[in-house]
Amino acid sequence: MRLLLVEDDTMIGEAVLQVLRAEHYAVDWVRDGPMADEALKSEHYDLVLLDLGLPKRDGLDVLRALRRRRDAVPVLVATARDAVSDRIAGLDAGADDYVVKPYDIDELLARIRALLRRSAGRGEPVFEHKGVSLNPATREAMLHGQPVALSAREWAVLEALIARPGALLSRSQLEEKLFSWKDDVSSNAVEVYIHGVRKKLGNELIQTVRGLGYVVPKE
Repeated sequence: MRLLLVEDDTMIGEAVLQVLRAEHYAVDWVRDGPMADEALKSEHYDLVLLDLGLPKRDGLDVLRALRRRRDAVPVLVATARDAVSDRIAGLDAGADDYVVKPYDIDELLARIRALLRRSAGRGEPVFEHKGVSLNPATREAMLHGQPVALSAREWAVLEALIARPGALLSRSQLEEKLFSWKDDVSSNAVEVYIHGVRKKLGNELIQTVRGLGYVVPKE
């Protein structure tokens, strides 16, 4: 999954970036309001982690502009503004959740997982499909109850597909979920990771729709 981190504090930003990447998220980091707005206009993200006290343009203004464009990407506000009125303003502006600094990093990660579940239209915390289960909280993958070791990118491509069985994702859509700006992307990267998943979990789990992309069938 690809996240946008909007945070102007270098120390906080570097710490959160390190944690998110350790959790195998692809993360882009911007440090002011105009950069955040431009990133949100030009890229597709699965979730936005948004500070409010940003240079040049306030985070609430960025959030309102995002929602005016009818962009439904989940937004988790993470800010030092702790007054009840601030929380109300953030939620009414279109935020899906709100945490106050300093926050516990494990709670932050749990809130991110919850928002990603909801955006995928799922309530259950573990993805289960045709004998395969993925637990985003523990990063455990199982096949018929037996643990399977997936690489970070194999996990990411499978999570993107198994989160919405029946949804077709093109190679470019999968690349958007797997790679951040800093990553070098080879032309066959997605195919390599899907081959790895099939080798470990079976050829039938992910199907290729020639010329269109990949899908985990509903049945």
